[in-house]
Amino acid sequence: MAEKPGDERVRQYLERAGLPPDTATTALAGDASTRRYIRVAEPTRGSLMLLVQPAPFDAETLPFLNVAALLERMDVRVPAILGSEPDLGILVIEDLGDMTIQDYLKDASADDKTRRYAEAVALIGRMQEGGRRFASSRYQPFGLAFDVEKLSWELGFFLEHFVVQHRSTALTADRRSALRDEFELLASELAAEPRVFCHRDYHSRNLMWHSRELCVIDFQDARLGPDSYDLVSLLRDSYIDHGQDFVDQMIDAFVSLIPDAGRDFGRRFDVMSVQRHLKALGTFGYQAAVAGTTRYEGDVPRTLGYLHDVFERRPRFDRLRALLAPSIPELG
Repeated sequence: MAEKPGDERVRQYLERAGLPPDTATTALAGDASTRRYIRVAEPTRGSLMLLVQPAPFDAETLPFLNVAALLERMDVRVPAILGSEPDLGILVIEDLGDMTIQDYLKDASADDKTRRYAEAVALIGRMQEGGRRFASSRYQPFGLAFDVEKLSWELGFFLEHFVVQHRSTALTADRRSALRDEFELLASELAAEPRVFCHRDYHSRNLMWHSRELCVIDFQDARLGPDSYDLVSLLRDSYIDHGQDFVDQMIDAFVSLIPDAGRDFGRRFDVMSVQRHLKALGTFGYQAAVAGTTRYEGDVPRTLGYLHDVFERRPRFDRLRALLAPSIPELG
């Protein structure tokens, strides 16, 4: 069997810790990332996780550690940092188990689902309020933003990896130019929104249910962005279907927590949804066409369905829809 990235470094970690090779019992894939999670059973500390980074790191600048410290100040539950081996590119973190909110919902009642999602919405409010309280250049998210350049890059990624590669489209120069014009309008509108702290990937696979508490993971890419960003990620989740009534209920809960969010929020939520869905489709297309994995193929129809629904509600996207539909007939 071919070795996976980081296997040799994990072996070196186990040797340093005086642990046998079979101590590393489980490998978990990071969600569409180059990070890996290796579960280790230690005699003294019990089960813990090795978070294997793509390469060695400087602990002073590693985004995971920087953002974890910020979230802890916000009183957001994240995995505890138990140690590190920077030269091996390994962090030792608390093992939060395997129960993501996606898994939790498989056996949850409707009331349980509502409670968990109300808690998740409240955590968004806590992170946004904490972002205002603890804004500082010492924390990396405050030096990053969903600006026009970043938003446009993600839309360009979608164009190349989903439309061109995944859907095997040969774009004419005129159509490519017209799509870029539409993307620029979308990116400019979103970049002009007031910016708050965003987790950036706040969905059912990055929320853990551990010891009867909601815990947040995969937060290392946090940055500033529109107040709707994390809520769109949560409620228009590519991995779970939520009915519109439930989505509306959670949007109302969010607006009640964040009074400033009430400004035309339904429209702004939909505009953010379009960019977020296109970005997700770009990731799925890349994973299929470049990385060679079919892991996300089942999530494409749901994401396209969300996008179709927004296009039905919002005539302002008619031109973008018409430009995409020849390659993505599901949007027609």
